[in-house]
Amino acid sequence: MKKIIYVLLCFTAFNTACKKASTGDEPISPVTPPINTELPAGAKDGVAFINNGTSAIVTLYAPGKTSISIIGDFNDWSTSASVMKKTSDGNTWWIQIDNLNPNSEYAYQFYVDGKLKVADPYCEKILDPDNDKYISAAVYSNLKAYPSGKTTGIVSVMQANQPQYAWKNNSFTRPDKNNLVIYELLIRDFTTEHTYASTLAKLDYLIGLGINTIELMPVNEFEGNLSWGYNPSFYFAADKYYGTKTALQNFIDECHGKGIAVIMDMVLNHSFGQSPMVQLYFDGSKPTSNSPWFNVDAKHPYNVGYDFNHESAATKKFSKDVIKFWMQQYKVDGFRFDLSKGFTQKTSTDDAGMSAYDASRIAIWKEYNSYIKSIDPNNFYVILEHFADATEEKVLADDGMMLWNNINYNMNEATMGWLGNSNFQWGFYANHGFSKSENLVTYGESHDEERLNFKNITYGNASGSYVIKGNLATSLKREEIAAAFLFAIPGPKMVWQFGELGYDVNIDFNGRTGEKPIRWEYFADPNRKALYDAYAKFIRLKKNNSIFNSTSATYNLAGGVKYIKLIEGSNTVIVVGNFDVVSQPANVDFGSSGTWIDAVGNNISLPSNNYTATLAPGEYHIFSKTALK
Repeated sequence: MKKIIYVLLCFTAFNTACKKASTGDEPISPVTPPINTELPAGAKDGVAFINNGTSAIVTLYAPGKTSISIIGDFNDWSTSASVMKKTSDGNTWWIQIDNLNPNSEYAYQFYVDGKLKVADPYCEKILDPDNDKYISAAVYSNLKAYPSGKTTGIVSVMQANQPQYAWKNNSFTRPDKNNLVIYELLIRDFTTEHTYASTLAKLDYLIGLGINTIELMPVNEFEGNLSWGYNPSFYFAADKYYGTKTALQNFIDECHGKGIAVIMDMVLNHSFGQSPMVQLYFDGSKPTSNSPWFNVDAKHPYNVGYDFNHESAATKKFSKDVIKFWMQQYKVDGFRFDLSKGFTQKTSTDDAGMSAYDASRIAIWKEYNSYIKSIDPNNFYVILEHFADATEEKVLADDGMMLWNNINYNMNEATMGWLGNSNFQWGFYANHGFSKSENLVTYGESHDEERLNFKNITYGNASGSYVIKGNLATSLKREEIAAAFLFAIPGPKMVWQFGELGYDVNIDFNGRTGEKPIRWEYFADPNRKALYDAYAKFIRLKKNNSIFNSTSATYNLAGGVKYIKLIEGSNTVIVVGNFDVVSQPANVDFGSSGTWIDAVGNNISLPSNNYTATLAPGEYHIFSKTALK
């Protein structure tokens, strides 16, 4: 896990945001003391429209504040015209705005204690004076103009009669967890247009590959445009750099129509300085001790931005509101929770301390998982990027959650032909103490890891005429043998975008989180297309043959010749291959003699139980007693 990299993302943007939010272009206006009164019927966090959209009740949870006004298009941005009332407990501020046009968009902010202007944390759309100008009409048409000269900082947008998406696929059945083949995807670096629509245009490519789930890296509003998305600021607003709300809904709907689930990457460990929740309780360098949501100082060493306190009732409510919103408004099929190990109030200074068994963290995650199940009990995917003590992960798995499982380092050592640390048996769920393979999402590549083929080409081993380093054809064949083993390991799997084409651009190209070259021309390269075809075959075998989820698995992945043996009923599958750079003898107990069918080569006839052969470097086979589908 390398989340520490995000510290480079947007602290400059944060400081700018705070300065702009706290510095108005007009003198501070006197504010009438608020009236203590309870919330009216129909009010909710953010905006609730009433009277057929001609009125709106707007609320803000802001305990301890002295005065709050709402400013916006509806009152010419006056800081004194619309003073908000507060509830008797002093926690929530509200106001009713009348005489609205239900078909119009209204920009607005909160003016807090005569000095701070912030957007609505619950708004579904924002206007950003610094970054929206780089969003073209082709990506987001008819984007409302920023109210220049009226205010500063990010503003919220509300509209009663928003464009409504008409869902077409309302009976989608999610793939079984064990059969998930997830494609992790960053919209920004997948197509040059970087839109939901342009990504949707590539759906046939993904269908051909055989994946049945897309995991979108964060798509809620984050700081700037050119980001991985792990610097979030507004949790209910889809980021406009990728398109409109309805375009995202259509993307998910069309995926469902093709049998593909959609998982959203959710970042609730931290938020960044553009967030109004951070700005509301901030001393100029970090959150204040009276913040309802954030710790003054992060509790763990991997934090970036500002650390949520998930033992706070306010944080739990906010997180559940966010979760419910995306489940209901966008019909996502699951969440991959970023840095889930950070949902702790135990202070640690190193990974060992942070990873240690944490009963309070377990309780937090069980509560969130239970809440998700209460909304949608139908095989909704809860995936944690946890990497904590195995005993803790087992408790979470037993509760039905799924855990990210990174075998990148060991698998990449194998593909490079360096065998000393090439044992990737951590891919097997039993080694984690799990009772079911469906709870372990194993991958050789993710957004966070160096690309396998970059290291093959840069650092690969060699012997005589067999050379991995600098040799594209050989390095791609090394990817192929690794994929054969990856998809043979029981349980859900994940592929990072273009890994199936041997993408070989350094992860640090243009800065770690910077834009990467989009190489669709790879698909026209016969060697790279051969790797894609191999992936497609392995994925098809996994999905079509239940033996690849067998609970009876033995293996030896330590040496140059590695094998996996799966048994289900009368059938046995054995994947065997040579990861060395020289020929090596294989001697594997197949369990029975007779004819064995090779899914990637020629059938063999064994006179005994033992398979003996000399395998060339990179050679592999997928043998079975019964033909695979």
